[in-house]
Amino acid sequence: MTTSAAATSTLTVDLAASTGAFHGGAAGSLYGVYGPGVPSNAALAGFYPKTLATKAQDGPQHPGADALEVAGPWVAAGGGDVYIYMTDIYRGFPYQRAQGQAGRDDFRAKVGSQVSQVLSSGNRDHIVYVPFNEPEGNWYGTGQYSYNNISWLNDPKYFFEEYKQIHDLIKSMDPKARIAGPNTSLLYDQVKGFLQYCKANNCLPEVMTWHELSSPDVVRKSVAKYRGWERELGISALPINIDEYAYRYHLSVPGQMIQWMSAIEESKVDADLAYWNIDGNLNDSTVEANKGNGQWWLFNAYGQMTGDTVRVTPPSPGQQYTLQGIASLDKDKRQSRVIFGGANGAADVKFTNVDRKVFGSTVHASVREIPWTGQVGDSPEPRPLLDTRLAVASDGSVVLPFTDLKEMSAYQVIISPGASGSTTAVSVPWSRTYEAENARHTGTGWSLNGPEGSPRNVSKFATSGNYNVGGLRTGSNVVLSFDIDVPSTGVYDLSVFSSTHNKYASVVQQGPTNVFMRIDGERPQELRLPVSYEWVVWDHTDTRVQLAAGKHTITLAASDPQLGATRGDAIIDKIDVTAVDANTDGRSVYEAEYADLAKAKAQYNVQSASGPGVARIGSGQSATFWVHSDRDGYSTVSFDHTGGGLASVQLNGRNVDGLLVGAQNGTQSVPLFLSAGINQLKVTSTVGGLRLDRVRTSPALQPAPVKVEAESGTLTGAARVSTDFSFASGGVVTAVGDGPANSLTLKVNATRPGQHVLVIRYANAQESIPTHYNPDPVARHADLSINGMPPRRVDFPTTFHANQFRDLAVPVQLNAGVNTIKFTSKELPNWDGRTYNEYGQRSKFAPEIDFVTVSPLSAR
Repeated sequence: MTTSAAATSTLTVDLAASTGAFHGGAAGSLYGVYGPGVPSNAALAGFYPKTLATKAQDGPQHPGADALEVAGPWVAAGGGDVYIYMTDIYRGFPYQRAQGQAGRDDFRAKVGSQVSQVLSSGNRDHIVYVPFNEPEGNWYGTGQYSYNNISWLNDPKYFFEEYKQIHDLIKSMDPKARIAGPNTSLLYDQVKGFLQYCKANNCLPEVMTWHELSSPDVVRKSVAKYRGWERELGISALPINIDEYAYRYHLSVPGQMIQWMSAIEESKVDADLAYWNIDGNLNDSTVEANKGNGQWWLFNAYGQMTGDTVRVTPPSPGQQYTLQGIASLDKDKRQSRVIFGGANGAADVKFTNVDRKVFGSTVHASVREIPWTGQVGDSPEPRPLLDTRLAVASDGSVVLPFTDLKEMSAYQVIISPGASGSTTAVSVPWSRTYEAENARHTGTGWSLNGPEGSPRNVSKFATSGNYNVGGLRTGSNVVLSFDIDVPSTGVYDLSVFSSTHNKYASVVQQGPTNVFMRIDGERPQELRLPVSYEWVVWDHTDTRVQLAAGKHTITLAASDPQLGATRGDAIIDKIDVTAVDANTDGRSVYEAEYADLAKAKAQYNVQSASGPGVARIGSGQSATFWVHSDRDGYSTVSFDHTGGGLASVQLNGRNVDGLLVGAQNGTQSVPLFLSAGINQLKVTSTVGGLRLDRVRTSPALQPAPVKVEAESGTLTGAARVSTDFSFASGGVVTAVGDGPANSLTLKVNATRPGQHVLVIRYANAQESIPTHYNPDPVARHADLSINGMPPRRVDFPTTFHANQFRDLAVPVQLNAGVNTIKFTSKELPNWDGRTYNEYGQRSKFAPEIDFVTVSPLSAR
């Protein structure tokens, strides 16, 4: 980022050209929620969810994502409608339904059962029924499970006939039902005939649905075409949900996703990210249960837009794989927000018609980068690039020149009034990327892999530089040598982007692949490269190194004379080397005027404020922050405020007992236990008016948590201790579950009563047998009973391998002194409470448990 260099193209934001109220429709998901807690409530709420498409309750298509089990957490997190794919009550894809009338009869009975379930669920008002999915490739195509081997695209009468029958059945049982259709794989011209038939036969859907999977530029064209049909046929405009969008190449990549999002927001329709990989991670947005990658942070920035969207004119309007963006203007909040990306190199972001009545003669501009961190690689909050004041030119414009845009990144700009407050000099750390395909190599077995995903092959996964290398595997002698050059002596973060497939024969034995790093041939260090569900699904392994100014060689090797040999197999995409700034390391600042304000007001006439202003929070009003932590543990959370008043603090959905912010000017700091990844921090005024300036986090020096090894507990029944997990901390308790007789009970000591955080170190490699391209990992659950109280269910997402351990933070209430924590588990029945899934899609067992730690929520 620079404020002086000339740019080669311009993205123009016209603040005088409203394009309608901000819609937020791109934040939809297909199969993105597995069940309560997967993803976590904080990660789900911070995604700002709009619509969810998911399987029929008890459907055997995939594990988890049962409509009536996910509707509750989805709505509680702020989500809107839940679309039930009624066809997912069948196995396979194409759906395995009998041909002819027998298949129709069977589906009719299953539809009736689904409607009855919805009516008894308590979530009926949030449900939209989707009776058919891609009918042209399923029952009304020409394949094995076709009704009569006639494609409805050639002769539609058979599809229309059953659509009408199912529509009328649903309406007879649920007269207020909302039905969506026809749900084709793209907007075929034949959909116009569907509209004509439904208008004539009183079966028009309440929501029009189709899919767009190839390229974002088609979205605008398809919506315009469909709206033209409505006008031509005299049909009132229906809501549109493009309930599957984007391909593998696009997902997880902020610079690609912004192009889809801009087309969807411009069209003012809803849309759901497509389900190509695993469910329960918001379509490659979340990592584990509670962490976000770059895509999550992009949707977080998108969801915090308010007011109206305004016209954005990119350098290449409507052209895919170029610089694109979304902009909003909230006159009441006196803020304009822009998210943009999708191109390398230089560009101007130019604001025109900047209203001096709203902003004054200067604006405060804040700029952040949202980088790509891999499909399963977690990301901190967006990187600050610039915080400055800029004069509004005589023609009402403000220009921000960029010179080093990255096409895989997205960027956020917020402009506010600049007359008051203060700016912060942003020191952007030196950082370089070194592609693995450019590294020198020795040894046998090295391979160059690619090209990977690209605009010409969107079915493959995105990869930095489009290539990666292999050779770090069991029995190999390959050494990769990266020649780097750093500008100054100091500490550097080194991030290795890698992929290891959990099903690969040499990986199955150990799980994470161990490789060996040296710097200039010295300081050997073993790195464990994590496993995932497929090759070319990127994660990153991070370490810190001390480097002198100048040139160095970093090697990654399959063996080391001091440390041993690699077991497994990994491919390497790149390494990133980033200087650590001691002044900002482990510290973050969250300006209150940029927070999600619920009735609270941004105020800009406070001269001493950090940033452009403060948030004025009246009684019952609130400000919500999305706070990142790189680990489970304490951070000092500081609240800078003025103006008196009192406010309570809620962390991840529960009030922090004994913590009130306000009463006098100044700063209140408290060590709070933050969960690794995303933390929802909500400040709610209870008395008077609080002027909250900002929230800051910094390292906290606190005692280590109480650690209890699972093998020290009391086991009953078949539960046992295993020493077969080489990456565990001692023994691991396994086989907890299949009923309460097989249990683990741990004793943990608390120094005081009240709110604590239990962090469970676990592994879960269970999968069900998939029927097509999606891997089908199964989330296990444990029923946790504290001190004999009724158990609560906790879901544990996959760790992809039994020897790959992850942490899950669980809030608990403990007594002072010794407490008992009992783990049990049993298979959950179907919705009827009597029958059970026959395909291994609901687990009987808790995860493998390594150890737990216990910490008070507040260390005060």
